[in-house]
Amino acid sequence: MSNAKSISFETTLHVRDHCLCLAAQRAARTLARRFDEALRPLGLTSGQFSLLTSLNRAIPPSIGSVAALLAMDRTTLTANLKPLERRGLVQTAVDPADRRGRLLTLTKAGRLLLQSAVPIWRDTHRQIDDQLLAQSDGVMLRAGLRALA
Repeated sequence: MSNAKSISFETTLHVRDHCLCLAAQRAARTLARRFDEALRPLGLTSGQFSLLTSLNRAIPPSIGSVAALLAMDRTTLTANLKPLERRGLVQTAVDPADRRGRLLTLTKAGRLLLQSAVPIWRDTHRQIDDQLLAQSDGVMLRAGLRALA
């Protein structure tokens, strides 16, 4: 028999209404679904769009720098790269400065797909910004989220 005290339903409601982690998770899932739906005609998810965007650089980034930018571990990033590589959107090459490292490059097909995706992202983002600004200050929200990251 357990001597643990039960937690009241009022505590559950308090957590629901005050937990920043829960609020951020719910918002992130909702935003991801909106962007996933918008990008679906291009065969992209919101995560894949973010990954392709992170590779849009003059100098190919390392796996480690992209993982840090996207707040992912390297193993998760590598798993997320595989479908993009199979589609011919991304290439991985040995880093000539450190043969143990890998550099990531958008292919021509990847750049073209990203070029098609950015207007969709902008339109979806504008809609969300309009919705946010009707309720709060989007600039302060972004600043707060960046501060946490």
